[in-house]
Amino acid sequence: MKPRPFPGGVYAITPETADSRRLLAQVEAALAGGVAAVQYRDKSADVARRHEQACELASLCRRFGVPLIVNDDLRLADLADADGVHLGRDDGSLREARIILGPKKFVGATCYQSLDLAMAAQAAGADYVAFGSFFPSPTKPNAPRASPDLLRAARAAIQVPIVAIGGITLDNGVALIEAGADSLAVLSALFGAASVQAHARALNQLFATESEE
Repeated sequence: MKPRPFPGGVYAITPETADSRRLLAQVEAALAGGVAAVQYRDKSADVARRHEQACELASLCRRFGVPLIVNDDLRLADLADADGVHLGRDDGSLREARIILGPKKFVGATCYQSLDLAMAAQAAGADYVAFGSFFPSPTKPNAPRASPDLLRAARAAIQVPIVAIGGITLDNGVALIEAGADSLAVLSALFGAASVQAHARALNQLFATESEE
């Protein structure tokens, strides 16, 4: 599924849950609302559940023509035939991920608050880089903060798409787009909304508003 650069827009990060039916329903609603990419994130030790969910999500995302990225688990991304993997600093080699997944899959890198890490990730073949956390979030409330100035510096220094993550909402997302983010990675604000589909559409509108200015 990689005939183009990593898509800009809303990057949905899935909530961790044992309720696979609800997870699939929520992600389908997000896809119907127009999210550009989905990342499957599950840190549990339930290998069977994670494999089943990843495979079903990959199939669901394929129906919508949207890439499914697996967080932090190269082996699972490969086994589930996902569209790529997202790796943190301690989650393995970007070059190894590229060798295993091949040139047609996406490889993303968490770069925290470091432009140097982003430059190194780009040199290692990353398809996109992610910075954060920009705001407090229920998932990682004590994570170190990144500044919009980092996005501006990255926009001037690197060529691959830039993802912003961490506590992003309808109220604060547009400032990150203005600073240079191509994608907004959203978990709690999206999947905690009363209507996931409507909230995905509203988040998408942030990009439309910015492009009109």
